[in-house]
Amino acid sequence: MEAKDENQLASLLRSQGLILIKASPQGKKGGLKKISEISIGIGGVSLTEKMFFTRNLQVMISAGLSIPRAIDIISCQVKSPAFKKALTNIKDQVAKGQRLSDSLSSHSKIFPSLFQSMIKVGEETGTMEEVLKTLATQMERSYELQSKIKGAMTYPAVIVSAMLLIGAAMLIIVVPQLSSVFESMNIELPMTTQIMIGLGKFLAEKWYIALLIIAGSVIFFMWFSKKPFGKKILDWTALKFPVISPLVKDINSAYTVRNLSSLSAAGVPLPKSLEITSETVSNGYYKKALVDSANRVRKGEKLSEALKDYSGIYPQTVIQMVAVGEETGETSTILEKLADFYEQNVTETTKNMASIIEPIMILILGGGIGFFAVSMMQPLNSIMHGIH
Repeated sequence: MEAKDENQLASLLRSQGLILIKASPQGKKGGLKKISEISIGIGGVSLTEKMFFTRNLQVMISAGLSIPRAIDIISCQVKSPAFKKALTNIKDQVAKGQRLSDSLSSHSKIFPSLFQSMIKVGEETGTMEEVLKTLATQMERSYELQSKIKGAMTYPAVIVSAMLLIGAAMLIIVVPQLSSVFESMNIELPMTTQIMIGLGKFLAEKWYIALLIIAGSVIFFMWFSKKPFGKKILDWTALKFPVISPLVKDINSAYTVRNLSSLSAAGVPLPKSLEITSETVSNGYYKKALVDSANRVRKGEKLSEALKDYSGIYPQTVIQMVAVGEETGETSTILEKLADFYEQNVTETTKNMASIIEPIMILILGGGIGFFAVSMMQPLNSIMHGIH
């Protein structure tokens, strides 16, 4: 950042919600040091806001507005404080003569490598409008895919939550009342009844311990999933678990071919496209496959040949269609159609999963209610027989 001294620099950063930690003039020995800064903005940036920004930037540029002016108008309409701050900073940098792609690179948490690379290609080839249109379409497809997956998972999540709440209420309210009746009768209780009564007393008297156990389990899972060994285990499980595996493969295949299609259409070299795409997939096995393929393509090998070694995670359809694209020179078009196919596959799979999960949830719910009823009714039945 340009400033006449550190005081002015600190003031400029403070106006953007940042705090100056350290700075060195560019002329000093060792060159310009990176300025460490702490953002005090809160909240993230949703995909919908980034879609809004990309689509509107494309429309405004096509209408003849300058990039700084277009970003200034859009920044007034966004809701996220973090996004507004980032756009204001980007506008100022572009207004000073910096390229848009370079300005975006300082906000990599909001604009990933794929976005930056495509914008850079648009600047170099003079096709910014087309690149933004492709990016907006790609983001809209990603949003649709995420929405369908979340929609399919909502129903099971609601059912499981309801089951847990009803079960806890029964154990805390109903079981203690019945246990007092059984104690007054002085009868021998079956093991299942003793388990239910013990669990009910524990939840009623030491509910805070139960909450701590739940919170601890959630924190442990989050910690475990972020560790390399933990994430590797979870990724492997996702690829091997019978019900989830087809969905995981379709989702990662869809993201791979969609992003490769967008980058290829923008003119990004294939090795670089593969490296960027590896950052967009969540499963570690797909990341490894794409990075390895990028290295092999860089050495002159065809992508279809490199992907053959990963036929366990990429379907044969993907490998064969990539080979066809390489032979015909229509890789971008073929990958786009392939992405549509796999996104449709994900839609159908999530619908089928919902229809499969529904009866399973009903069976589990019925089993839980049955176990509770039998556990509580057995002592009552013994009492009734004793009266006769």
